[in-house]
Amino acid sequence: MSSLSLAVRDSSTMLRRNLLHARRYPSLTLNLLLTPIMLLLLFVYIFGDVMSAGIGGGGADRSEYIAYIVPGILLMTIGGTTVGTAVSVSNDMTEGIIARFRTMAIHRGSVLVGHVVGSVLQSIMSVVLVGAVAVAIGFRSTDATVLEWLAAFGLLALFAMALTWVAVGMGLISPNAEAASNNAMPMILLPLFSSAFIPVDTMPGWFQPIAEYQPFTPAIETLRGLLLGSEIGHNGWLAIAWCLGLAVLGYFWSTSKFNRDPK
Repeated sequence: MSSLSLAVRDSSTMLRRNLLHARRYPSLTLNLLLTPIMLLLLFVYIFGDVMSAGIGGGGADRSEYIAYIVPGILLMTIGGTTVGTAVSVSNDMTEGIIARFRTMAIHRGSVLVGHVVGSVLQSIMSVVLVGAVAVAIGFRSTDATVLEWLAAFGLLALFAMALTWVAVGMGLISPNAEAASNNAMPMILLPLFSSAFIPVDTMPGWFQPIAEYQPFTPAIETLRGLLLGSEIGHNGWLAIAWCLGLAVLGYFWSTSKFNRDPK
């Protein structure tokens, strides 16, 4: 078999392994999935009228606020899923299975590829579930074309891949699962400091650049524009640049750490 065929075969095996782990131990995935769903319900049904009145400057309209926050909640879902990736990678590194893999005739990079592809698939499935909840409580995107829906799906997948590679690196540098969870916590916290729940221009002036130029805000505004028809502007290019930059950085960081021989 060629080197490429071996890499594909071994990566597929590692992907099945990670998906089986997720199926057999669903508690972490469910806990991370419940966070965006609870935030969605909390902000819609508890804060929805007040927040919509404050953003729109008019009467309370919960349906408009549902449309506003769903793109941010979807990206927060991806961030939460990658926390589970960091924990899973850390467990592999500390429980001895990686030492066993190093002695076997398998493609070295297949272990990381299995984690990344498995996490991206879990992220997409989680996004679908959270999106279904959003539709059930009133989210609608009637003006988006098929091309815009495909572009939105592509952005979500690209964002998931970028964050996953960074999360893999965080898992590799963590001495245990608890540290991995803590190291990956910015994946959940950064959306709270973005335009997910309120517009950037309503934030304090000193904080606006921080919120505007972090990875989540351009992706949220781009997704919002694709699904709801709002102006995207330069956010589309910024979102793609952030995704590609984080993916490349995370890939080289992760592979360099993984390929380093243990002491």
